[in-house]
Amino acid sequence: MIIKDVRTRLISAPFAEQPRFDQNTTRRRNLAIVEIETASGVVGIGYTMLMQPGLRTLDACIHEVVKPMLLGRDATQIESIWRDVWQGTYRMGRMGVVILALSAVDIALWDALGHHTGLPLYKLWGGTDKEIPAYGSGCYRWLGGDGMIEKAQRFVKQGFKAIKMQAAHTDSLRGDVENVRRMREALGPDIDIMIDINQGWSADTAILMGRKFEEYDVYWIEEPVPVEDVPGYLRVARSLDLRVVGGESHFMRWDLRPFFAEGLIPILQPDVVRGGLTELRKIATVADTWGITIAPHLFHELMSHLLASIPNGLILEYMGWLDDLWVEPHNPVNGMLRPPDRPGHGMAFRPEVLKEHAFKG
Repeated sequence: MIIKDVRTRLISAPFAEQPRFDQNTTRRRNLAIVEIETASGVVGIGYTMLMQPGLRTLDACIHEVVKPMLLGRDATQIESIWRDVWQGTYRMGRMGVVILALSAVDIALWDALGHHTGLPLYKLWGGTDKEIPAYGSGCYRWLGGDGMIEKAQRFVKQGFKAIKMQAAHTDSLRGDVENVRRMREALGPDIDIMIDINQGWSADTAILMGRKFEEYDVYWIEEPVPVEDVPGYLRVARSLDLRVVGGESHFMRWDLRPFFAEGLIPILQPDVVRGGLTELRKIATVADTWGITIAPHLFHELMSHLLASIPNGLILEYMGWLDDLWVEPHNPVNGMLRPPDRPGHGMAFRPEVLKEHAFKG
């Protein structure tokens, strides 16, 4: 299991269903894929997806900064490698591109270990093959009220018991309340409704709007204030009866520390691209000691392994963004997901995708 080579593939593929993050922009799926090969021929695959430019920068970081720290190492020493890369790049990358690189590498190392042992990740971590609930995500604000409801109803027809819609960033607070009212009316009382604010409000506005949303039995509001405004997060949480959640934009457990200490954020949503699988497992453990549950951000094909192996996993986010890129997609059945039972994380990119959508930017 000595690391013999570290390779990258960059792809840029159109979305199968274009996200409506804003009114006019057409987005693409820009992925950096890391392949770690060992002397015995085992290959592990890791990946990350960027929502903004920077794919070449990330690729350069992997090859110039991280790869020299991996060659010749034992690929089974995942914790030691994570710590060495973290400490060895601290002055240039406590957040940002270096951590994105480390995360993709970490995913590839765990995948390699799974292939080496013949075990899926959830079994490596002592988990069980269990069904995990998922919520349908992607009821984008720029679909408008009717479009968000139509997308939510599609999810409900597929068996989901919870959906996530968006608010804020539209300059119409009354419109946001009306959209939530109409969504509750359309879905009835038995479907949970989450609302993603995407850091769109001040604490004062989030408190005002959260109190209006409470009338419609909203399950949570997510990232109500800018990610740096931790006091704002906590003030909103103290002021509302509904759940205030977040964490997807925070980097690793140190960035989440105030949420643990205050005990006001009941659900954390860490993202695997901000620390890797190694870090997410630590976040889950720390959260469990404080009675906090985990509803990770995106990447359900990886996160199903995590939630199958921790005691405080709550729910998965299903966006379906990468479904058409896989040899064997990891699709929910009646709103539930089981972790893939193949070695490692169990996912492989279709060869024609890698060829046809090679990044040329």
